[in-house]
Amino acid sequence: MHGDPQALGRAVKQAQYRQHRALDSALAAVGTTLAQWDALRAISRSPGASARELAAATFQSEQAFGTLVGRLAAQDLVDRRPGRGRRIEHHLTPAGERILAAGHRVADQVLTTCFAALTDADRATLLELLRRVNGEG
Repeated sequence: MHGDPQALGRAVKQAQYRQHRALDSALAAVGTTLAQWDALRAISRSPGASARELAAATFQSEQAFGTLVGRLAAQDLVDRRPGRGRRIEHHLTPAGERILAAGHRVADQVLTTCFAALTDADRATLLELLRRVNGEG
């Protein structure tokens, strides 16, 4: 069992699923969803980025991201501005900044609970291992 790659993949997916459900539920209390908060977070990290860049950063198709950012713009959380050529740049509005900040507080609480069974050393090791698996280290 310890070397079973399918069991390992399933355990990673299960942990991710549990986190996503907990985050989505908790983020509803601050008026957003996990997908919306993730999009706000990506825009905050890369102000002025295109939909293509932001879709890649949020693991979505361009079409799905376009639909999502349209809803965010309708809620006055995101501002879309013309860039060079046909490029549309994305920026957070002050309301978007407030929702993002509230989401950060919620995410910190939820993820602290999700990883509470691990010691600080265990969490550091898990992060190192996942970064290595993702080609980051």
